[in-house]
Amino acid sequence: MVKLTIDGKNVTVAAGATILEAAATVGIKIPTLCWLQKVSPTGACRVCAVEVEGVDRPMTACNTPVKEGINVTTQSEKLTEIRRKLLELLLVNHPLDCPVCDAGGECDLQDSCFGLGASRQEYSALLEKRPIRYDWKLLESDPNRCILCEKCVKVDHEIVGADAIEVVNRGEATIIDTHDGAPLNCEFCGNCIAACPTGTLISKPFKFRGRPWTFNITKSVCAFCSAGCQIEYHARDGRVERVTSEDDTYNSGNLCINGRFGYSAFNAPERLIIPTVNGAETDWESAVSTAANRLKGIVTAHGPDAAAAIASPRLTNEENFLFQKLMRVAIGTNNIDSEARFGYAPAQALLAKNIGLYGASNPIDRIDTAAAILVFGCDLNAESTAVEYRVIKAATKNDAKLVVANMRDVKLTKYNHGRLKYRPGSEALLVNGLIRAILDAGVEDREFIAKYVSNLDALKESLAGISLSQVAEATGVPEKDIIESARLIAGKSSLAIIFGADAMRSTVSADCIAALGNLALVTGCLGKEAGGLFPIDEKNNAQGMLDMGVAPDSLPGYHAGNAAAVFETAWGAKLPAAPGKDLWQIVEGIEQGSIKALYIAGSDPLAAFPNNRRIRKAFDKLEFLLVQDSFPTESAKMANVVFPASLAPEKSGTFTTLDHRVQCLGKAVNAPGLAREDWDIFAELYGKLAPASVITGPEQILTEIKALSNLYGGECSVVKGRCQGAGKRGFALKEGLSFVPVSAKSADGGDYQLLVGPILYHNGTISGWSANNLTVAPEGYIAIAADDAGRLGIAEGAAIRVTSSAGSMTGPARISKALQKGLLFAPHHFRGLNSNALLEGSANLVTVKVEKG
Repeated sequence: MVKLTIDGKNVTVAAGATILEAAATVGIKIPTLCWLQKVSPTGACRVCAVEVEGVDRPMTACNTPVKEGINVTTQSEKLTEIRRKLLELLLVNHPLDCPVCDAGGECDLQDSCFGLGASRQEYSALLEKRPIRYDWKLLESDPNRCILCEKCVKVDHEIVGADAIEVVNRGEATIIDTHDGAPLNCEFCGNCIAACPTGTLISKPFKFRGRPWTFNITKSVCAFCSAGCQIEYHARDGRVERVTSEDDTYNSGNLCINGRFGYSAFNAPERLIIPTVNGAETDWESAVSTAANRLKGIVTAHGPDAAAAIASPRLTNEENFLFQKLMRVAIGTNNIDSEARFGYAPAQALLAKNIGLYGASNPIDRIDTAAAILVFGCDLNAESTAVEYRVIKAATKNDAKLVVANMRDVKLTKYNHGRLKYRPGSEALLVNGLIRAILDAGVEDREFIAKYVSNLDALKESLAGISLSQVAEATGVPEKDIIESARLIAGKSSLAIIFGADAMRSTVSADCIAALGNLALVTGCLGKEAGGLFPIDEKNNAQGMLDMGVAPDSLPGYHAGNAAAVFETAWGAKLPAAPGKDLWQIVEGIEQGSIKALYIAGSDPLAAFPNNRRIRKAFDKLEFLLVQDSFPTESAKMANVVFPASLAPEKSGTFTTLDHRVQCLGKAVNAPGLAREDWDIFAELYGKLAPASVITGPEQILTEIKALSNLYGGECSVVKGRCQGAGKRGFALKEGLSFVPVSAKSADGGDYQLLVGPILYHNGTISGWSANNLTVAPEGYIAIAADDAGRLGIAEGAAIRVTSSAGSMTGPARISKALQKGLLFAPHHFRGLNSNALLEGSANLVTVKVEKG
């Protein structure tokens, strides 16, 4: 520790801290302009100048480290004059166009000039007007307003890792631009806009929309990926016009393209605003009565199991809870499931059975300080950008050893210390290889295993039949890379294992997840302050949806049938005893004629689900299809009754993040037209199906959730003006765990395999209604390895036709260096391309035939 004096106050801070940081610990605020806490200091503006006794010139507080015994002065007439002159010099090259600048009213330069009294301009210069970059999508750059603080460049390089912009030229010609003036190769997260202290970088969609003080600002939670970034909606006249995030939030103000720009989906002209019955617009009373009568008729004629439901991770906890209650109590069936069936739900069930873990074992900020990180079968850039930011921070700022295992080269590959590019279908075998290498090297966490796990010998015996050379041959990963990666992740003080869709939806998913559980136990990554085990789902409330009992075989809180009596007493109804049908069984039931009515809320199986051509044919056999959605989806077009529903900024309730943080939404605007909050629609329908029920709102539902689920251990709390929701109980590591021997084999997929998954610029299919997202990524494509494209005579942008046993698609080819031979990739967001239609079952990988389009 270092002791010093600042403005007469004694200060003690850690060695390496700056004067600025030391001053903050005793409440002394030093003016800054180029400093940003979350990136490395630049010292460019010099506004934070301070005096250090014995030093003959002022020092910049933001990048001057403390020294033992120094005496610092932060406020004096001399320093005030220096700071004022520095600002006046900055203004020499800055246009005084505040009345038309979009940053007016929230400009740091403006605030600094006001605060330091820089109200006159004594200096002048001949200025060269620099061209404004209007050609960038979603962003606009006016270099004439730039003060060269470099905050945008630091955020781009250090946090986002996009390397899209840089400092170019020298001297008075210096500007922030792309390399050699090239087109912007950007992630369009807008974090550089948020960091900019002037109007140099602005949001094109927000340009001229209004001054910041004319909007109502509502603190809320992002409704796209499962990281649960904290945001602010800026709304006026019933429209969300901008989304921001403050630097003191859990996500440090960092957002992705969906979080910052996806809001345009909320304002989409295609929004559903009026209920319909058989395609004709009607009022709510008629629509709900029709739906209730049709459901009653089918249940009376064929029994409650003739009805089924598909819920959504886009719904709040309260809405999903009420939806499953409606199906179980008002209709009398356990036939309710969701898209989590394709990967996240089975993976969660396996980890719960083997380890007692329902979701992540630690908050995601514990990734930041992990000593090592394994990212397995997951493109974090597309599945959870906020988690990717944390991995980048850990690897670049905290010296974490990073191993990336993927069948493609993903963005994180450039940061990794160990690269495991495996063949499709060999995921489980590769994990077993890592475990074998760890055990062979004797670097397993013996203390952890001795305390918590009982059958290490059984695991060793199950792995005795495979050699690392066999693993290398089957996976395509060199043996030395497997051994080196094992060394990098094992024997560390903490390890974060992060896995995503390519693991959970692999053709060998069950073995892969079981093996990853074994790896977590071998390395002892559970129950520690840093690191942990982190399953990643693309959608915002997948974890909360499963918590709420949206599954055919579990009640809220993962209670099984033997706990039904408690729920029956609370709900005053006898619950169905037998487990319901899961999603694929529901489809089979429709095909076979045993399920006659289907209620879909917030989901579009005909665009977002695999093998959706099969599902479409099944829907043709339904007697009654009820769809509750915000958009005219493919499923809504087939519905007998359509209920228009609200979206995240138009509702109250809570979402649960992948790491179990329960956060409250802030209602920023009302839903358009006659659209209503989903819980309100469920409540009215529930009332018509079970007249004794009275449901008043999300608060009442949350009270019921707390009483029955046993998931929550506290009350709502307000932190920095944000309601955090009820406190959810965390993962408790227990003794007596067991390894689950996995005799994994590599799955052979033929000459060509198609991988279907997410990309950065969209989230699910909801962003397909966002004009901002479509500006960046307007259509789907089919990526193909360069060698394969050359062999097939396929050029960039040319039509390519891909066919599986489930269907075919034709789209523009994108030649990719990230793909290995025989592997193609197509994004799943685009209804026009409909890549999901080629998939069979829940796997995201399928054998295909490839030809020119």
